[in-house]
Amino acid sequence: MKLKFLGTTSDDGKCPTLYETPTGDIVVQGYRLTDTEALSQLRDVLPGETFVVVPRELLTRFAPKE
Repeated sequence: MKLKFLGTTSDDGKCPTLYETPTGDIVVQGYRLTDTEALSQLRDVLPGETFVVVPRELLTRFAPKE
């Protein structure tokens, strides 16, 4: 699968970063959520799912708008 780079708010090449798949889905690169209190509040977690923290600025600046 070829990913299209959408953007990052990092000045030094680290995460977070957004990418788009050929089907239009969004891939998020970011730091994994590890706070146990926050994780306990998530709903309907499926095997294989993980959660990353995304700065609001990254989404408002680079997320595709329909």
